[in-house]
Amino acid sequence: MSFFISAAYAQEAAAAQPNTMVTWIFLGGFIVVFYFMILRPQMKRGKEQRNLLSALQKGDEVVTTGGIVGRVTKVTDEFVVLSISESVQLKFQKAAVAATLPKGTIKAIDDE
Repeated sequence: MSFFISAAYAQEAAAAQPNTMVTWIFLGGFIVVFYFMILRPQMKRGKEQRNLLSALQKGDEVVTTGGIVGRVTKVTDEFVVLSISESVQLKFQKAAVAATLPKGTIKAIDDE
């Protein structure tokens, strides 16, 4: 009689094990979702930021990550000089530039 009990237990244990193919499908699905939800958008933003920094030129109106608005007066490989007012010029790392502004933004802000 103990022979039948051990055989039934073995069949039950074998049936309880998950299918490895389903596990691999879930893992693959998780990696695909991770790529499209996190990695791809992050790489796209990085590419846009690199393009923005490489296209900086004298006369562009920009805003820094600290919220300072100014006009570019000089661009080097690593730094950019911003004219904040008539007599104030500040030197920033290029990476501190968050965005370029449309022409005339500084004048519109000053007029308010």
